[in-house]
Amino acid sequence: MAERNDFEALDNFLDDYLDLPVKGRDGTTRVYRIEDPSAEDGIRIERVTTLAVRLASGGTAPDTAVLNDEEERDLFRLCLGDTYDQLLADGVKWSPFKHVALTAMFWVTSDKDTAKQFWQTGQQPGKAPNRETRRRQLPGSSGSAAASSTKPPASTSGTRAGSKPRSNGKGKPRT
Repeated sequence: MAERNDFEALDNFLDDYLDLPVKGRDGTTRVYRIEDPSAEDGIRIERVTTLAVRLASGGTAPDTAVLNDEEERDLFRLCLGDTYDQLLADGVKWSPFKHVALTAMFWVTSDKDTAKQFWQTGQQPGKAPNRETRRRQLPGSSGSAAASSTKPPASTSGTRAGSKPRSNGKGKPRT
């Protein structure tokens, strides 16, 4: 009797790479392919990011940096593979370089959808956007319109029990 297999081959649904468009210093947008890391590198990435999450989720900021500069470079190199050197050789600026590396990290540690969410928003996936971002996302509103929608407090006009009567501006109580 033939053995029944309910599972598809992994390569039918796992993503082997990410293609990310990045504008270089020369103004040209190039598509950089980030290959799926080796199992050993993936385990290292998981270990480092899990430790960082544990430290950060302790409720308070750690007293020291979660990763020193060398560890951060190593993490980015693990996440980017050969693309790390290519990005540096092309003179990509720091902010786009870091965004590419973090996108790759979210892809490795989670999935392509999570990486795409980070790529498009720059926000940690699952983290609520800040107030300014939420205001910009409201249809037909601007930040100042949303800020001015709060009603001012109602006047108490001196009617509270035990309050002194207000003066009429001439030093005499109103009557």
